[in-house]
Amino acid sequence: MPKALSDIERDYIKNRLREEARESMIRHGIKKTTVDDIVKRVGIPKGTFYLFYESKELLLFDVFCALHNEYQAKIISEIRSIQGEINADNLTDVIFTLYKLMDHSEIARLMTGGEIEMLFRKLPPEISKRHAEQDDFRVEELVSMVPNISADNIEVFSAALRGVFLSILYKREVGEAVFDDALRIMVRGVVIQMFKGE
Repeated sequence: MPKALSDIERDYIKNRLREEARESMIRHGIKKTTVDDIVKRVGIPKGTFYLFYESKELLLFDVFCALHNEYQAKIISEIRSIQGEINADNLTDVIFTLYKLMDHSEIARLMTGGEIEMLFRKLPPEISKRHAEQDDFRVEELVSMVPNISADNIEVFSAALRGVFLSILYKREVGEAVFDDALRIMVRGVVIQMFKGE
């Protein structure tokens, strides 16, 4: 019978699994990241992995969510740092700038390679739904920071911002030479709707 893990050991192993999965996912992509490689780098038996995650996909989704949350936290932090009144112009600037940062991130690289889509297809539907609900909560947090934004339709605003971000997948089809301008227009359109046509 294997030795029971203490809470400290469990936290350590779970963090190491995430670190190694993130490193492998960024370096090799989702398809080439394997449980065998991860457990070897963490220094645990393969069976121990399954005490923490039912599948490689659930671990990689956990890592993807952590990356995603980092960018959402940056958006919230940047909005908090706006001096003076938050309006459609400066909110558009913040969101556009951070979308551009994400465009050159490991998340975008995985998305444009189709690997994130493949990962989401392998997840149980309730996990994808919960992820969308977390996005809604972050947009609700954004809305609460800006007095002029309507709290109505948070799910719609959240979905619209996700849709704008996903346009990065189609940069070539949109036209790389005009993509930044088109992205700014799309972000501004959502922001204006959030301000109810300011």
